[in-house]
Amino acid sequence: MTRLHIDWTLCDGRGLCTELLEEMLAEDDWGFPLARDGSAEPAVPAPLENAAAHAVSRCPMLALRLVGRTS
Repeated sequence: MTRLHIDWTLCDGRGLCTELLEEMLAEDDWGFPLARDGSAEPAVPAPLENAAAHAVSRCPMLALRLVGRTS
């Protein structure tokens, strides 16, 4: 199962990932991403894997990565 990891030491709360992956992420009051399911490292549903990979590649601070991805 693929999970989305957010490196809080790198994230600066720009909110781009929440715009690109709104099905999985919401913004807190300061613009930092929060998983809609409340988990620290949310599971990425198969239909959203490409969108999650796009969000990872577009993160200006390189604070996102996919873990456990098989492809």
